[in-house]
Amino acid sequence: MEASLSHNTLVHFRFNPEHKSERGGHGLGSNCSGTSGDPLILKVPVGTILYDDLTGEQIHDFVRPNDQIVIARGGRGGRGNQHFATSTHQAPREHELGRAGEERSYRLELRLLADAGLVGYPNVGKSTLISRLSAARPKVADYAFTTLEPNLGVVSVGEFPFEQSFTIADLPGLIEGAHLGAGLGIQFLRHIERTSVIVHLVDVSDGSGRPDPVEDFKVITEELRAFDPALAAKPTILVAAKVDVANPAKLKKLRASAKRRKLPFYEISAVTGQGIEPLTFAIAELVAKHRGAPLPEALPPKKRKPAYPPLASSARGRAR
Repeated sequence: MEASLSHNTLVHFRFNPEHKSERGGHGLGSNCSGTSGDPLILKVPVGTILYDDLTGEQIHDFVRPNDQIVIARGGRGGRGNQHFATSTHQAPREHELGRAGEERSYRLELRLLADAGLVGYPNVGKSTLISRLSAARPKVADYAFTTLEPNLGVVSVGEFPFEQSFTIADLPGLIEGAHLGAGLGIQFLRHIERTSVIVHLVDVSDGSGRPDPVEDFKVITEELRAFDPALAAKPTILVAAKVDVANPAKLKKLRASAKRRKLPFYEISAVTGQGIEPLTFAIAELVAKHRGAPLPEALPPKKRKPAYPPLASSARGRAR
């Protein structure tokens, strides 16, 4: 199995879940071995995690392009009749059966590789914000759970030659109890595990139907902590969304809460563009600070070993 940049989904496994490598050939005359079957290489997107389907054990995490591992080894051919020849039994009819190849059952899980993740209640403006920051064009509508799948965008800041870029993911809206399966959150919480920075959007308008923006922040933060305690410890930017129609009391309360928690705080309107540029530079700065060591663009291709040991020099001479 190999990580590939030319694949971005696992859909090619959905209708073809079983794969088998090519069969080797029979032994030939003049003491020649049979041909080895060509290896079957399954391509998966970068960000795929391989699990053993029986035990649930994580086998490998494909985080680099061209990252390749052997997930099942082919069988080895048996010895032919010539191996049983003796001085008194020069034309033996005995032979040895080959060994069966390995058979494995795996589960594949694809997680987004994003530097920053947008989280918050449904309909707080995450999709509109990512459409302003990047070229991504997610569905935007005035109702909850508009986003049914994560959206990924690439954001560029600065001017050439000092331009800097990062990836940002718009995750479907979370609600209370998401880590237990409520709403859509349990399907997508795993995607935020790879992000370096969390951008937490809170609706400060009266259109949210929720009276306390600080409580909104606490609920979503607890959902992240319940799913994985490490998520709540990630660097977080608190964003007051929809300030063009903000309730002043809500905005003031959320601003005071961010100050007490010592969180970076920004006020934006994704519709009018207010505060978008300062937020973009703040995300880029925090991503650059907390981003891990850069991964190489691609691993060097591995040299494959022959499936069978080479023939002895005497046998090679007779084969010629």
